[in-house]
This record gives sequence, C-alpha cells and structure tokens, in this order.
Amino acid sequence: MRIINTYPNMLDSYEGTAFIIEKWKRYIDSLLPNASLLFISDMEKCLETAQVSWEKDYLPVLNAVALNEELRNKTQNSFCKATENLERTLNDKFGRTLDVNIVFYLGLCNAAGWVTKYEGHRTVFLGIEKIMELNWCSIDDMYGLIYHELGHVYHAQYGIMQRTFDNKVESFLWQLFTEGIAMCFEQTLVGDPDYYHQDKAGWKKWCEGHFEEIKADFNHDLKTMTVKSQRYFGDWVEYNGHGDVGYYLGCKFIQYILSMYKFDEIICFDIDKVTRLYKQFIQ
Repeated sequence: MRIINTYPNMLDSYEGTAFIIEKWKRYIDSLLPNASLLFISDMEKCLETAQVSWEKDYLPVLNAVALNEELRNKTQNSFCKATENLERTLNDKFGRTLDVNIVFYLGLCNAAGWVTKYEGHRTVFLGIEKIMELNWCSIDDMYGLIYHELGHVYHAQYGIMQRTFDNKVESFLWQLFTEGIAMCFEQTLVGDPDYYHQDKAGWKKWCEGHFEEIKADFNHDLKTMTVKSQRYFGDWVEYNGHGDVGYYLGCKFIQYILSMYKFDEIICFDIDKVTRLYKQFIQ
C-alpha cells in the first residue's frame, strides 16, 4: 500500500482563487504523469450527457477548494489521520494486505472516491473538491470513504469484480452487488454493522422506514434503467428526495447474503449466482 498526498501542490492550479485548467494540468501531470488525460476523459463523458455543465456544476466546486481554507485544511488533516495505521487495521480485520496506491488529489469532480487502474497499478483516487462539496471532511467521514473504496480494491484483488454483461439489467444488478460489498467491508473495518458514512440529517432512519418501498422501486426500475434514468447511485441523482439510496439497498442485499455465505465466498460470485440471490432477497 502506497499513500500519495498531493495536498502541498493543489493550489498551484489557481490564479488567486480562480481555477485555471491549464495550471491544473501542470500540477497533476508533474506529480502523476499523464493522469490529466484520465480525469479529463471521465469529465468529458459526464459533460456529454448534458446533465451537467462546466460553468454551473464544475467550476464552482473547484473554486470552493481555494476559497475555503478552513474546510480544505480539515479535509487534509482527516486524510492524514485516516491513513496512519491503515494497513494494520486491514490486517487485523481481514488478515490480508492490499496492493494499492491511495492518492489524495484535486480532480475534476470525478468522484469523492474512485478506484481505477493508473500506470498499471490499482489506485484509489480521493478528490478533495468532491469531498468538500459533499462535506465528507471529518475524520469519521474520511474513514468511511477510504474504507469503502478499499472494499472495491479487496473485491478486485481477492475476488472478481470487473465483469462484462450483455444487458443493462445485469449491469445495474452487479453495481448494486459491488457497492453493497464495499459498504459491508466498510462496516467491518469500522466495527459497526449499522454504520453508513452517508448518514446525515436522518438519512439512515429514512431509508430504514422506506426499505420495502426502495426494494420494490429498484426492482421495478431495473427493467428499464439507464445511466441517465437511474436514481440510486451517485450524488447527482436522488430517489424521492434522498441521495445514495442504492448504497443502502446494496448493503442490505449483501447483509442478506452474509447470513448464508462468508464474505470471501461472496466476492467470487458470478452474475448468475447474484441474480438468484437477488430474486430471493426481493421476495
């Protein structure tokens, strides 16, 4: 496990408090060669949907990093604290280590946390701009965020996470499954099976009270769900006025499976096994 903290160089991306993308390219590529191409490509895919715009949705979030020194420093301190004894915590809970880079950086609103391959290495990118926007800046929030992303890494390293599908139903069902695995991994590291880092302003209580409704609506939507129409995953969508509901449902799905199988068995399941268990869960 390698920790890369680019915090000291982040403000090189600004003129005063104004974000300048050419300056940002120099900052990111000087520390992570050619990484700008990865982040720009991801941003362009989002812009192509016409659901977001650079001026309205991206620039204010990026400018806020330079404008809010107090929250910026709080986020940095939380990151340093959360990564202090990370390998020991992981080994204590799972008896394993992870081959991963964890990078704290200023991105282009790609995600608060994002697991992908960079330069041939599995990497967790933690974007300060999205973390600040979502106000996941406390030490508890940072633990939850990092643990969640490491759940995806664990799934990929010791199980099989990346699969291709013939239809969107299987694709979204797999997303529910993988996000649920990451949520349960996060809960195990925290030591609380009822922990959700998304729990703000009564979020968990609302989800608990509407669990059957969420389950039925997701199952109904699954037949016609698309990237544009889905309302369960991502901070840019809401289900009945509440965000991240798919993560709650996914966690409940995996908790149901854990009543029958061990965690290290679940991460090796294929889509056929997941589909059969999902039908049982829904019923």
